[in-house]
Amino acid sequence: MPQRNHYYLAIDDLAHARGPVESLSYDGVGPNDFAAALTEALRTPQLFERWRARQEDPDDVDPALGVTDAAAEARATVDDMQRVYVDLVTSLPMSLVRHRLSLLIGSHWTLRDIRAA
Repeated sequence: MPQRNHYYLAIDDLAHARGPVESLSYDGVGPNDFAAALTEALRTPQLFERWRARQEDPDDVDPALGVTDAAAEARATVDDMQRVYVDLVTSLPMSLVRHRLSLLIGSHWTLRDIRAA
């Protein structure tokens, strides 16, 4: 079984954190909504499939980019007025986590730490 990791993330302004493609982007209103959206993006293939369908040649997209982790779990908390901290536990590699985060909220996040779960 792949190693599970804790990814600790920070989002400076979740209210304005959106991905570059509106139809794929996070559209919630708070940290709990974001945690749910991220969890779903990692547990299910829906976000990946919607992204893949938008590609010039969807059949050429590497299916390994769509791997999911049914046990992925994200929790988000607000530490100060706008900064949101996310604790994500998953067996997915950072490259896949980064891709899904980029679809959801673009570059509006920072990886703070990675630790074995």
